[in-house]
Amino acid sequence: MLYSLPAAGADEPEKPLRVALVGLVHGHAKGFLSSLPKNDSATLVAIVEPQESLAKDYAAKFHLDAKLFYTDVEKMLTEQHPDAVLVYTAIADHRKVIEAAAHHHISSMVEKPLATTLDDALAIRNIARKQNVQVLVNYETTWYASNHELFGEASTGKLGDIRKVVIHDGHEGPKEINVEPEFLTWLTDPAQNGAGALFDFGCYGADLTTVLMHGQAPLSVTAVAQTDKPEIYPRVDDDATIILRYPKTQAVLMPSWNWSFSRKDSEVYGNSGYAITVGPDHLRVRYRGQEAESQITASPLTPPENNSLNYLAAVLHGHLDPRGDLSSLGTNMVVMQILDAARRSAQTGRAVSISPLP
Repeated sequence: MLYSLPAAGADEPEKPLRVALVGLVHGHAKGFLSSLPKNDSATLVAIVEPQESLAKDYAAKFHLDAKLFYTDVEKMLTEQHPDAVLVYTAIADHRKVIEAAAHHHISSMVEKPLATTLDDALAIRNIARKQNVQVLVNYETTWYASNHELFGEASTGKLGDIRKVVIHDGHEGPKEINVEPEFLTWLTDPAQNGAGALFDFGCYGADLTTVLMHGQAPLSVTAVAQTDKPEIYPRVDDDATIILRYPKTQAVLMPSWNWSFSRKDSEVYGNSGYAITVGPDHLRVRYRGQEAESQITASPLTPPENNSLNYLAAVLHGHLDPRGDLSSLGTNMVVMQILDAARRSAQTGRAVSISPLP
């Protein structure tokens, strides 16, 4: 999935990336700050959060120096000039943060999905090309060993020609799992998040399917979305089904805020067998001629493919080329085509054809 490049220079430990965190309104920021002390690939040089009360809460919880905090992105970029920004804003704000960083020749990694609109995604791609910076997208499932094993099953031909993909993603609902108030506010705003579960969890399946299909966009997208809990989510969908049609393959994505429990699992069916992921580390497989399925434990992921910071460092140090992988901008441009078409299909009740991007 990743292209290895020669290491630059002598075999000396490379300096950690100097990273800045932009935004604290995304709940995943807590996971990043919790994991940072255990990772020597990056060091935190700044945090941008305009809400003073939220910044103080994070400073107290994670014992952060007040000198790290800024309220203005441009001031931080000018004074600190980090190697990369890690974006934890509402999805609708990704574009302006990426563009601001790119003008300083600074790369970005954003939380999924890339954007709320295809127009924003195209603008992001344009600035990344113009300024020659990396724009990467972080998905939890990228660091699942089971997904890497799944790609291996598909790429080595064990499953034969892929005919159907079924992917389930989601949980009981953001309010039900008690996400932070500042997170819930924009997550349930169609302008800030793009949609509800359709975007929040549909992006996972679109990302995985795009890699399985070697970057090919579907011919068409058909989607239905509904709100089963209007008393909680009056402005956005909380359940959706997205069907992607390829020349010889169908993919069915099932993002939802209505599952009985959190789940992120995938099923890939070929004409020679199937593979089904079970959590981050296991799979169930069955091949043609076998009477029963068997269990596989995926090989543990090793650096730099085992977490987002190691991966980002490898890309920016020039050791890995991200083309075609789950986090790459190219893959996520196709993801945005799928999400944009799914939203339009759900609104109109019609299948939406996909055209090549300009």
